[in-house]
Amino acid sequence: MQRLTDLERIQRVSAALAWACGAFAVALPVCVLILWAMADASTLASRGNLAANAIWGNLQPWQRAVGALVSEMPAMLAALGLWHARRCFAGFARSEVFTARAVQCLRRFSACVAGSALAAVVAGPLLSVVLTWGNPPGLRHLALGVGSDHLFTTLFAAVVWLMAAVIGQGRALADENASFV
Repeated sequence: MQRLTDLERIQRVSAALAWACGAFAVALPVCVLILWAMADASTLASRGNLAANAIWGNLQPWQRAVGALVSEMPAMLAALGLWHARRCFAGFARSEVFTARAVQCLRRFSACVAGSALAAVVAGPLLSVVLTWGNPPGLRHLALGVGSDHLFTTLFAAVVWLMAAVIGQGRALADENASFV
């Protein structure tokens, strides 16, 4: 049995990750729509930083539609980020590692992921208002929330952004050294 070289392993894993990122980029917005179409009110309440019993009565179709639309903002940014990651991994699978395109894709991925985290922070209060709109006066909510998941996602995006900058700097140095030959 022949052993794979490091480059061949990187190409295979990158091809698999490119496929997975593409699949998740397509599935994520669809799953958000399915959630808002099928989930019960107590499940949806958590999306708006609300207690499970904060929603009185049944949700109206317009509330589900607006909730889905608001929830699609962070989901679509995450999906776009995954699409850029897919492009980056597809390049890695073709041995295009230290390229301007790889740097660009990584930067766009990190920007989309950070934007998704910010959009999720903004979406929470909007969802709390939409979901409790049908409650009697005095029992409507505006719930604010920033969780560790938002902070971790933003930190992750910053790390990827910096890694892209390092790759870009290394590429620039390699190009400069090549011009001396």
